[in-house]
Formats: sequence, C-alpha cells, structure tokens
Amino acid sequence: MRRLWLIFAQAVTISVAALFVIQTLKPLWLERSGFGGNIVAVQEAGPNTPSQSKERSKVVSYSTAAIQALPSVVHIYTSQEIKAPRNPFLNDPFFRHFFGNRYEVQPQRRQGLGSGVIVSADGYILTNNHVVEAADEIEVATQDGRKFKARVVGADPDSDLAVVRINAGQGDKFPSVIFASAESLRVGDVVLAIGNPFGVGLTVTHGIVSALGRSHLGINTFENFIQTDAAINPGNSGGALVDSNGHLVGINTAIYSQSGGSMGIGFAIPVSLAKNVMEQIIKNGGVTRGWIGVEVQEITPELAESFKLPDTQGALIAGVMRNSPADLAGIRPGDILMAVAGKRITDAQGMLELIAGQTPGQKIALKIRRDSKETELFVTTAKRPKPRPEE
Repeated sequence: MRRLWLIFAQAVTISVAALFVIQTLKPLWLERSGFGGNIVAVQEAGPNTPSQSKERSKVVSYSTAAIQALPSVVHIYTSQEIKAPRNPFLNDPFFRHFFGNRYEVQPQRRQGLGSGVIVSADGYILTNNHVVEAADEIEVATQDGRKFKARVVGADPDSDLAVVRINAGQGDKFPSVIFASAESLRVGDVVLAIGNPFGVGLTVTHGIVSALGRSHLGINTFENFIQTDAAINPGNSGGALVDSNGHLVGINTAIYSQSGGSMGIGFAIPVSLAKNVMEQIIKNGGVTRGWIGVEVQEITPELAESFKLPDTQGALIAGVMRNSPADLAGIRPGDILMAVAGKRITDAQGMLELIAGQTPGQKIALKIRRDSKETELFVTTAKRPKPRPEE
C-alpha cells in the first residue's frame, strides 16, 4: 500500500510540473484543450517598428501653431463710468450754502480686461459680448506692443459675441487669423487656448477637445460649445482656440469653476457659429433671427406619461405671448411642438435654434400635437427682439 501511495504522489508531482511548464511556455495548448477556463480575446500591439520608435522619440512641439496664431490675438482693456448715488443732503440749498460741493461724489470708473481675435487686416476683431458690454472706452493692444482706441461695431448677446474695430490710421494693416474648416474638429484633437489671463500678457495653454456640441449649460441663449481641458482663466474670454495648425476653431467664452480659476472644463463658441454672427454684424450691425413668441419647456418622462406621448421628443408650449406670431396662428399653451418647417424637434433647445434660423416674415409650417392628435399650423415669423439689459 505504501508503494502505491508513493507512485501516486510521484505521478501527481510530475503532472503538476508538466502543467506548469506548458502553461508557461505554450499556454495556447491549454486553451485548445479546454484547461484554460474562459479566455477573453484581446488585441495586443505588435513590437514597434524602427519608424514608429523614431516617431515616438521626437519631442512634440506646437510652437509653429502658436507662432501662426499669436500675432492675431489682442488684449482688450475696457472702462466704464459708474455713477455713485447722490447724497440727498446735496439737494438741500441750506446744506449747500454752508458746505458747498465738497461732499459731491465723484464718478468712479470700472476697469475690465479680455481678449480678442483679429479677423481682417483692416482691424475687425471678434470677441465676447460680455468683454465689451456697456464699456465707455475700449483700448486694444496688439502683440507687437501697439495700442489703439476701438469701438463696438455690433454685438449679439444671445450668442455672447461682439465685433470691435480698431480706430487705425491709413495704411495700418493687422495680422488676421486663419479660420479652420467648420467640420475639421474632432473629439481628442489637440487645441491651444490663447489669451490674456488675469492681464499677465499673451499666454498659450494646450489641451484636447473633450466634447463637441455642448448645450443646456445656461450660459447663452444659443449654445453649441466646444468643451476643452486647455486652461482658460478670467481674461481669456474672447481669445482664440486654435488647432495644431494655428487655425481658429473657436472663441474662448466660459469656464466651469468653483474657485474662479481653471478646473479643466472650458467652453468655446465654435468657429461656424462665430463666423456667421460676425458676418451679420459687420454687414448689418447686428444679428437677425426668427421669433414666434412662445415659451417652451423640456418634455420629461413624467410629462410624456401625463400627455400620453410615445417618447420625450418635441417641446412643450408653456406660454404664448399675446398678439405674437404664435398667438395669431392659433398655438396654445399645452401644445406639443413636433416639427418646424419639416424638421423634427428633439428638445426645447433644438426648437429655439430652428425658429431662430428662419427668416423674419417667412411663413413656415409647425407640426403640433394637441389632445392626442397631430395637426399642422402655419405661422409667419417675426424678428427676434433684443434681450432686455439686466438692471
């Protein structure tokens, strides 16, 4: 019995040793025989070729892109007169007789700073509306150290864009930025943010495109942002977001931050929207958009169930302005707007953009759902009114 036990122990030891050797040297043999368990097939990169190794060993630099774009980015300095409330005693003749005007409050000036991008050789500059809004005086400083007075040509608060023009002399020419193709940008592309953060001077930071088409952020009325992790700080607003060729892909506009500084979530207005707004402002002094006079609301799953809708597509009409185009067309609160001019609506933001894209005075078809029935109404769009300034 002892001899049989020794033979069994030796056989087990030899089998385990053989299995270990095979597992180490020829694991595929075990996979084919079923001893390997559940094996997940993964893709593995092969060994680097000499050309790949050489390419990876290169130091990546974006100096060419920075050199291309830097001359077209400018500092924008603004100032605004702030009138302090008048002391009521100064309205009293008796008080003024004894004290004169010594307690008269002198107006103060509020200073602001931002960035801008030269878009033409004759001095047109694209920037953010919030950089130059309500400014009494605007001064532009170029990369080569020259300073010029400037004026606002026009602004579009709904997209937070404005066009400024340098008051230059005859013969003055300025380096203008090259616009990138509207469809050239992809998630993961390297981008450079150029501007004047905190007034320290022209600064270049780099990152990647984190996302495209960001909306529903509550920043602007019309949103279609590029999201990037390139550092954007106060003072960068209105500056350039450029690709690895130094071509303009966006206008830096906002950041998500709990501290006031960059946290790796910045937003830029894409060049397609910026170019469209810029051209309208230069040509007409402002941007013209369609408007029908409705207040819309997102359709949540709860609202969809309440209205017995198959999905959350469309926009709920929450309110209709009296005597507006929508009111005259017979649209009522509670209607579900399904399509505008034959284009289906996915959400409230999409509906707003579709209406804004219509020419004022144009008659368009609106597909609505009312009392579980779909119907079509025709409305003549009007010009979108300017937003009221905040008090």
